[in-house]
Amino acid sequence: MSNSSSGKNPDNNHYIGELELAVGDVVQELGWDEDIDFEFRNGLEDALGEEFLMEEDQEPVDAVLLWWREDDGDISELTDALENATTNLDENAPIWLLIPRASRPGHVSPMDVSESAHVAGLRTTITAGVSEDWLATRLERRV
Repeated sequence: MSNSSSGKNPDNNHYIGELELAVGDVVQELGWDEDIDFEFRNGLEDALGEEFLMEEDQEPVDAVLLWWREDDGDISELTDALENATTNLDENAPIWLLIPRASRPGHVSPMDVSESAHVAGLRTTITAGVSEDWLATRLERRV
């Protein structure tokens, strides 16, 4: 995967750059709910030029977006969600875990994210402030 600046909607290409994705990448979205950041979500989808796959889709993907809030579950449930998120993930493809920022309802502790990722066989790499309300943490398989 490589960054690209020729997305379907060039006004939204910064979303591709922030998440290190490329035009045409297939992304599966998990944990969607009414509280997500629709501007970010729709902008990323437009820039990629592809609709996101849903939870029930089973084809290989270049990345997963997993929205997670404190009331979605504890550390063990987040671990399970991360393990499930790897099911359709291509080798070396990331999971982008989206959690509410510290000042927002539903915030999840970075320590909880790190612990859940470790137990799920993943490691945290970088964090991107994708919106005013949400942070995205890149998780990759541990080698």
